[in-house]
Amino acid sequence: MTQLFSGPGAAVISVFFALASCANSDASASDGAGSTSTDVTAVSASAAAAETAVVEQATSAVQQTRFSFSGEMTQGGWIRGVVPKGTVSASLGEETLQLAEDGSFFAAFDRDNAGSAKLTATLGDGKSVSETLTISSRQWNIERVNVARRKGGPSAAYMARRGPELDAIWDARQKKLPENGWQQDFIWPVKGRISGKFGSQRIYRGEPGSYHSGIDIAPGNGVPFVAPADGVVVLAVKNFSLEGNLLIIDHGMGLNSAFLHASKIAVSEGDRVRQGQYIGNIGSSGRATGPHLHWSLKWNNSRLDPLLFVGPM
Repeated sequence: MTQLFSGPGAAVISVFFALASCANSDASASDGAGSTSTDVTAVSASAAAAETAVVEQATSAVQQTRFSFSGEMTQGGWIRGVVPKGTVSASLGEETLQLAEDGSFFAAFDRDNAGSAKLTATLGDGKSVSETLTISSRQWNIERVNVARRKGGPSAAYMARRGPELDAIWDARQKKLPENGWQQDFIWPVKGRISGKFGSQRIYRGEPGSYHSGIDIAPGNGVPFVAPADGVVVLAVKNFSLEGNLLIIDHGMGLNSAFLHASKIAVSEGDRVRQGQYIGNIGSSGRATGPHLHWSLKWNNSRLDPLLFVGPM
């Protein structure tokens, strides 16, 4: 008999095929002695159903010994998946994964993560399961300018104000609440002209500046925007020096959205919001050259491309 499967479940399938073959042989002999063809059809249907059940069980057994995942395996991308059965802890590279009760997880790849990333699960018996992922590179919008990058850092007065702002943003992103928005298919918070793309960067006479950490959407001043997925508001503040009126929503599993430059914030810290819920209005508060919504996504310390969550408008 041809070996169709290997690994867990293979022996079960082989035994089943042997039994099914005997059953069909007996049915054929009986039919020659006077059984109706209906008896043979019933046996065949029963055998087919049992065969399907055994194959599905064997396939499930194989899958439970490995990672199962899907998503965007590229710079600024993400995956959702399930860890192998019996996993007590898991990681992507140096990042520890949060695991749901059913073993599902979310993980992502920074804008500069290229080449590969390694998923590792530690099982209850001390063994480990690992899988190396290939992370594709992307072509970013790079602008090379023949001017020197501005020298000198921010003033002491500016840093006296900026320091507490950065601390508040950091603290908000460390909360890691048990939310389930990360499981949803994200939607656009607002639709309009894309005025800035994730990952774009200027190079000043060979010296790189910081890259654009989100996507800018410019539908017009005052236009309302909504939550792209379920979550909890972990920061809602006014008049930050760079961000202006700033809103951060935790979607769970270390994934969060930040919305900058709003003219109005319609929710408060601690509020649970639902996908599609109105949360604010477009503006130009903070350091902005015109009214737009800057939407950025982070998973732990990795910056992600919102376009890979929602697709083209």
